[in-house]
Amino acid sequence: MFAAASLTETFTELGKTFEAAHPGTTVKFNFGSSATLATQITQGAPADVFAAASPATMKTVTDAGLATGPTVFVKNKLQIAVPPDNPAKVESLKDLTDPKVKVALCAEQVPCGAAAIKALDAAGLKVTPVTLEQDVKATLTKVELGEVDAALVYQTDVIASAGKVTGIAFPEADQAINDYPIATLTKAPAADLAKQFVDLVLSQQGKDVLTKAGFQAP
Repeated sequence: MFAAASLTETFTELGKTFEAAHPGTTVKFNFGSSATLATQITQGAPADVFAAASPATMKTVTDAGLATGPTVFVKNKLQIAVPPDNPAKVESLKDLTDPKVKVALCAEQVPCGAAAIKALDAAGLKVTPVTLEQDVKATLTKVELGEVDAALVYQTDVIASAGKVTGIAFPEADQAINDYPIATLTKAPAADLAKQFVDLVLSQQGKDVLTKAGFQAP
């Protein structure tokens, strides 16, 4: 199972549920940047399912004929993540333009980076990050370690941090909501189990796990 880094907690939980329902089956995950995962799949990495954080990264795989009929199963939107004590006193997206505020963003080719650019463009703002990270978890870690004053990450990652960061909602996030598509891969080594895992994700049980984590219904 190849899945976007922002799905780490929810898919790990669903994987355990799936294993319990299919004794003897082990679900192995490769979590990371959707862009990197899509490249790995097109280069021949064996995988059964791909869950991406954007339609653009899924399109890389479907255009290569390696997946068909992806289904959007959740949406996610950005928040500003700051340390609990918020040393830079960040309150809005505009505060991130202050050169004294150290900001981490996802790299542009990563879905969370593309969403950040979209949100900043919607606000008419330009932010110069001190670091560009390869996936959303790495970006969040910079805040958790106190290496930056703020980062743009998904609201689900703020919830998953369990208090290590504080999330600040901002209106422009509504202009940059990411759809998450999932698909079984055409060369899936375990095609039947792959379809059953996708069915679990799309089921009410799957939806409950995902919405509890802060994802939105598609």
